[in-house]
Amino acid sequence: MEGVLLGFSVVAVLVLIGAGTAVLAPEKARAIQRGVTPLVYYITNPCLMVVLVTQTDVRLVAGLYAPLALAIAGATAAVFTVYGLLALRRRRRSQAQTPGRPRTGAEVAVGAMASSYVNAGNIGVPIALYMVGTTGPVVSVLLAQLLVLAPLYLALFGLLGSSGAESRARTILGSMLNPVTVGVLIGAVLSLLDLRPPDSIWEPVRMLGEASIPLMLLVFGMALWQERPFTVQERRLDGVVGTVCKVVVMPVIAWVFAGPGLGLEGPELVGVVAMAALPTAQNVIVFGMHHGMPITVAKDVTFASSMLGLPVVLLVAWLLGAS
Repeated sequence: MEGVLLGFSVVAVLVLIGAGTAVLAPEKARAIQRGVTPLVYYITNPCLMVVLVTQTDVRLVAGLYAPLALAIAGATAAVFTVYGLLALRRRRRSQAQTPGRPRTGAEVAVGAMASSYVNAGNIGVPIALYMVGTTGPVVSVLLAQLLVLAPLYLALFGLLGSSGAESRARTILGSMLNPVTVGVLIGAVLSLLDLRPPDSIWEPVRMLGEASIPLMLLVFGMALWQERPFTVQERRLDGVVGTVCKVVVMPVIAWVFAGPGLGLEGPELVGVVAMAALPTAQNVIVFGMHHGMPITVAKDVTFASSMLGLPVVLLVAWLLGAS
């Protein structure tokens, strides 16, 4: 339990430091965001994925924990669809009522990702160890998200953010071969071949990877202060719907997929539902900012799900009888 609380408190402190920077030096904070976002996207996050996946037995995860990844992927697709349909319905209504300020497809896409993309990287590890006794569920979720789900989300972002058939095709291809996915693939190859680069290469890569999560949390804290959560009235309901989808609908659907659907029980079932109940990953903010997408709803959902994540995870543990 102490590890779970530590995971959430680390996130909170780093976010507060980012918000404090935005309060004390707003112009500097905006400059930091402009510089740090591509740094995380192109360098530190891919390095983190290389290190994390290389240190994982990919064969074991692919075999033993494949049902967990399948259940999470199914729950993600279902929640993405549920939020997308609800948001598109509201979009049509808002276009009819206020034609000058329609809800764009980009807003729907980013909101749907925020409603279904979990923060397995830093919070997931202590939760998995506390509730299941192994980090296997975390790695299986990360592999499913980074090898399958993130490329699809980013391809959609590229489709919505580009213009012209040639430009759109090039953008989609580049999104699917994004640096994070390339980092996962490199790590998977090294893991499968049981190789590790020399320390002179490995240590710098590891150091850069360790910087990724703190930098993302700092940027998230700055973004929160610059546009406070749930202050944009036109997007407030979208944020509430996205939060409910993330902290309630996704764990329930994951339980349906994993329990009645795949026949999982015991620690494996707890692991799936706990991973589905995790807050939204700050990666969503970074991906959205990098692609020039509107991130108001994503910030709202990330903030609210982070606040609600701990009690929801503990409720999952209680309901499913985790020790």
